[in-house]
Amino acid sequence: MSDGFTSSLDTEETALGTIRRGLREVPVLRNGLWLTFLLAAIGSGGRVVVPILIQQAIDKGIVGTDGDNVADVALVARLSAFGLVAVLVAGVAFRQASVRLGVRSEQALYDLRERLISHILELSLADHGEERRGGLVARVTSDIETLAQFFQWGGMAWMRNSALMLIVSIVMVAYDPLLAVVAFATAFPLALVLRVVQKRLVVAHGEARERNGEMLGAIAEVVSGATTIRAYEAGDHLSGIVRVATERKARQQIRAAWIGAFLFPSGEVFSVFTVSAVIGVGVWQGPASGLTAGALVGFVFLTYRFLEPIAEFTEIIDQTQTAVAGLRRVLTVLDMPIGPPAPAVPVPLPPGPLRVGVHAVTFRYPNSTVDVLRDIDVTIPAGQQVAMVGATGSGKTTLGRLIARFSDPTQGAVSLGGIDLVDVDPVVLRDRLVVVSQEPFLFDDTILANIGFSRPGSTRAEIEAVIADLGATEWIEALDDGLATRVGERGETLSAGERQLIALIRAGLADPDVLILDEATSSVDALTEVRVAHALERLASGRTTIAIAHRLSTAARADRVLVLEDGVLVEDGHHSELLESAGVYRRLHDAWISATSVSSPAAVLEPPGVTSERS
Repeated sequence: MSDGFTSSLDTEETALGTIRRGLREVPVLRNGLWLTFLLAAIGSGGRVVVPILIQQAIDKGIVGTDGDNVADVALVARLSAFGLVAVLVAGVAFRQASVRLGVRSEQALYDLRERLISHILELSLADHGEERRGGLVARVTSDIETLAQFFQWGGMAWMRNSALMLIVSIVMVAYDPLLAVVAFATAFPLALVLRVVQKRLVVAHGEARERNGEMLGAIAEVVSGATTIRAYEAGDHLSGIVRVATERKARQQIRAAWIGAFLFPSGEVFSVFTVSAVIGVGVWQGPASGLTAGALVGFVFLTYRFLEPIAEFTEIIDQTQTAVAGLRRVLTVLDMPIGPPAPAVPVPLPPGPLRVGVHAVTFRYPNSTVDVLRDIDVTIPAGQQVAMVGATGSGKTTLGRLIARFSDPTQGAVSLGGIDLVDVDPVVLRDRLVVVSQEPFLFDDTILANIGFSRPGSTRAEIEAVIADLGATEWIEALDDGLATRVGERGETLSAGERQLIALIRAGLADPDVLILDEATSSVDALTEVRVAHALERLASGRTTIAIAHRLSTAARADRVLVLEDGVLVEDGHHSELLESAGVYRRLHDAWISATSVSSPAAVLEPPGVTSERS
């Protein structure tokens, strides 16, 4: 099972291509990279000085140039002092390179997280509905974290080792071209082995990240649905789902680790072969070739310096592939088109109350062949209060989302004040139109913060004025901490009706011209229902209001009722007019009354037993 994030990056782009794309996306990491590499090269150069000094000490300080084998202590001391200075300079340079890379990588990851979150928030709600939230969370958390772990060690290791291999290769050729060729030729098969293993690691780590997203999604569902799970004693079943997702992730992670574990011993084996070949050919050449004892010893040290990066590469390739897989998945999300897009040249909305126009609208969700709405055509005058009713799956919620421009119609257009929504600036639209959802989201903060969220910069006095206008002052004052009361995660310390009341106050503070309500009062206690109904009545007054009705009382109070059935607008009129006809609304009304065995206008509109994935 996949969490839904796939693109051409997953199959067509190489690891190097993904890294190049990542550098383009985070310029703060790319800028000044050459200076960081230069400092790393200076730091690596200090490691080459020591083998050269050893060669000089043996050939000139111990063996002697005249063959008298008298040690030149002064020369050895001077060489040692020079080596100490070179190592210190190299250490300072390497530290500066590490600091530069560390600071820039943290800034880059911060920028990438910020951009990723902003991009996710700009995705169409249709995309949010199809992509698992756990997968989106994994992109921002665990996938970015793999990049952070890489930069803590792997990024600097690549710079240091690449520079070291380049410098050592040049020095080895200068020392003895034949021995250099022997060393390079013996170590070359290791590169082929690494390439084969690397391909398998790319696939293994990519699948491991996929399984990780699935696991996070399953865990998120269990944690967020803990109350419902406990209510139905479904813990064992849900735990089984999480267990399966966790086991799949573990198996794939073990497979990737098993492949990666092949790298280290292969590096060790080739190191032994290479050093043995160098010593063997060096001894075979003998002093007659001009190769001194010091030069051979120095060359052996250089060979180890050359092999050290290769051996370390075998360790960091595993981490690199994990990071590349995480980066590829982050880029996949960034490749998802935002929606709906903002207009290039926004058209201003007219001032005052706004009428809503739905013009021959047809809509189907991405990757679906079924039209959820078909040829909807209706105009809602400014200031009119409209109720949209229909059985679950009739399309009323989808139509409300199109009017709010959470998605764009597949065909047709939606207008506000005579202006097509595709030409309206999203910021202006959110200022003039507000949606109060059926299950309002509350942040783990105070009531004051959750209300003020809708209009940043609003004062406490302004918020209290809205609360008083909507008749909720008594409820706020009855709370122990008043507006300072914390609501808990997702408002868990409040009842459903209290959460809805906060959402209505929040909408009142925003003071929109158009209000879309997806009411949720069917499970509200009597006292809270009165408060919510009172707040709804005051909030809707003077505004163009579209209520996705779940209760008979809402439809009965509305100026107009729109009836949808199977994605088609089948009836349009006042509650009493529609009851007099023998149409869909009358049949729904009779079914609602019969299903609930209640004749009160507060009965729930949607009869039980009707289900659909989307409404």
